[in-house]
Amino acid sequence: MPLVAVDWGTSSLRAARLDGSGRVLEEMHVPRGILTVPAGGFPALFDELLGAWMRAPGARCLISGMAGSRQGWVEAPYCACPADAADIASRTIDIEPGRVALAPGLCDEHDGVPDVMRGEEVQILGAMALAGLADGLCVLPGTHSKWARVEGGRILGFRTFMTGKLYALLSRHSILARTLEADAPLDAAAFLQGVAQSDNGEGLLHNAFGARTLALFDRLPAAALASYLSGLLIGEELRTQSLHAVRELVLIGAPSLTQRYALALRERGITARTLGDEATWAGLHTVATHHFASP
Repeated sequence: MPLVAVDWGTSSLRAARLDGSGRVLEEMHVPRGILTVPAGGFPALFDELLGAWMRAPGARCLISGMAGSRQGWVEAPYCACPADAADIASRTIDIEPGRVALAPGLCDEHDGVPDVMRGEEVQILGAMALAGLADGLCVLPGTHSKWARVEGGRILGFRTFMTGKLYALLSRHSILARTLEADAPLDAAAFLQGVAQSDNGEGLLHNAFGARTLALFDRLPAAALASYLSGLLIGEELRTQSLHAVRELVLIGAPSLTQRYALALRERGITARTLGDEATWAGLHTVATHHFASP
């Protein structure tokens, strides 16, 4: 079954044309996230971008991500944890029955407060399959970082951390923006200094102010301050995790972010496997195989 695998997010659309075995034949990445699509415009944009791939004999399409949200093409209600590929496939919503479908995303709950993900669930399934693992901890850095526990091929549950969002707010919309360069390249030494500082027991609300005073007293150059702040935030995220018993940890995402998490984890004695887009395509292929094989 040839598959058009699509990760349709808020700001961009990524897609890959896969053969029957899941091998990637062609990829595209365009800045046409769901927020750029006018009301009722999803079918036309889908045909414009992916129509040529969909005209291949027997082609099917599975879409994950925010296209299945309330603001997207069609809302696909969340599948509850724990869940595996078959559970997610059973909750997939058809746009064109037997041809185009939307993955549902996952929900979890902690102390009466719900948590959700859309798109990361297929990345997790794909990453675990590519790594040859049935059990482990998956970390997906980003605006809303996800930590997901997998056992026996099932996503047992997950937690979300607004690390990337806080970095954007502090580095661009606070007093810190006056002295740091938010888009500066990674300074590994400054980053690890921030990671170490996050372990001082004083908490993020205090430690973040240090990114201003280090500039005020010329202790760090402007180009290094962004890395220091990033280290503080990622260190704070890691500080809340129970990592002492972690045997297998898989990082999934863009190299610019997974590199930072790998550095911080290494300081804690943890070596992580790292995967990128290939995890998305592998996960979509797995879920699609279940969904389109169903009667």
